Amino acid sequence: MRTLEDIIPPSRRRETSIQESDMPSSRSSGGRGRFPLITVLVAFVIIAVSLVALLHFSGAKVEITPMTISIPVQGTFTAGLSASALPYQLITAKKMESVGIATNGTKQVSGSASGSITIYNTQAKPQKLIANTQFASPAGLIFRIHSAVTIPAGTSVKPGSVVANVFADAPGPSYNVAAGSFTVPKLAHTSLASAIYARSSTAMRGGASGSAPAVDPAAEQAAVTSAKGTLATYLTSNLQSQIPSGYVLVPGASAISYRELATAPSTTSGQANIQVEGTITGVVFNATALASAILAQAGSTDVGGSGVTEGQAALGPGTVLTLSATGALPAVDTDSFTFTLSGTAALVASIDKSRIASAVAGKSRGEAQTALTSYPEVKRAILVLRPFWRQTFPEDPSSIVVTAVIP
Repeated sequence: MRTLEDIIPPSRRRETSIQESDMPSSRSSGGRGRFPLITVLVAFVIIAVSLVALLHFSGAKVEITPMTISIPVQGTFTAGLSASALPYQLITAKKMESVGIATNGTKQVSGSASGSITIYNTQAKPQKLIANTQFASPAGLIFRIHSAVTIPAGTSVKPGSVVANVFADAPGPSYNVAAGSFTVPKLAHTSLASAIYARSSTAMRGGASGSAPAVDPAAEQAAVTSAKGTLATYLTSNLQSQIPSGYVLVPGASAISYRELATAPSTTSGQANIQVEGTITGVVFNATALASAILAQAGSTDVGGSGVTEGQAALGPGTVLTLSATGALPAVDTDSFTFTLSGTAALVASIDKSRIASAVAGKSRGEAQTALTSYPEVKRAILVLRPFWRQTFPEDPSSIVVTAVIP
């Protein structure tokens, strides 16, 4: 049976349909339900990345600022070869500069070539060569050393060596030979023939004979002065780049020599090239050995208990020293070299990194700081433990990074 309540007028049906269509669907309701899950996932990723970053940058570090003292220096020192308490080495640089000037006719010239060679010794004992020892080029041209040299002992794998200047036996351009090898004629057919030999790294220069372009003397002198100025700048800079690791070049421990070569024709018509060759020689000292020598000269092996000890110190920033040679700077390695030093030396204590790492291994931050107070060479120590929750240093010293920061 139908009742009035069961009958819905058409107009009401449309309203009901519209109301139902305005109701949110179960799909959009479900979308809002997933929102918290995405938030949780993002938070989880952030936490995971943070943990990975903390583990990546984790570690134990000790940053040491070593003790530094400044002492006045004024005294005489003696350096020697590598076996000496204060070893030194010679470093050299060479360059030729050419300046073009106007010509003024021709003139007769005669000049002998010269250059530098490195003499090698593969014997287990040093070898001395007297002045005027001959060296022969592959073509048989003879060059001689004007001063005696002693070549340190060496082996076939690592020969002893010394640098020396050689001079042609006769004038002429034929002696301007390219870089190459040299033999010692006097040692031919002996057991030393292959043990003592020489090589040059640059060509011989200066050999000339016959006519050459003439130039105005005043213009020539001005060109020579200009060439020397250019050479001085280049050679000084180049010498600095040749200082071996662990060695120091003290101001005053280098000297430049110049040699005017024969005037050469120029590719520019009406001009000639004024040629000047410059050679700089520097005496460099082992930095640690020099610091020890300065401490010994000051009469103390440990200044004021500072931890700056003989054999365990180095020259640091703030060192201002000047060297004055008793005689001329050595041109080749010699058994001894005497000089004076004046100025101020900033000496920095040496830090034994493995010793420091062992001292703090397995200790808390506070215990490590206390342990390092017993090391006089340590002025300040910064201890770093990561992640932040780590409270002690690793038991294994090799897991601890120790760095020294020179003030």
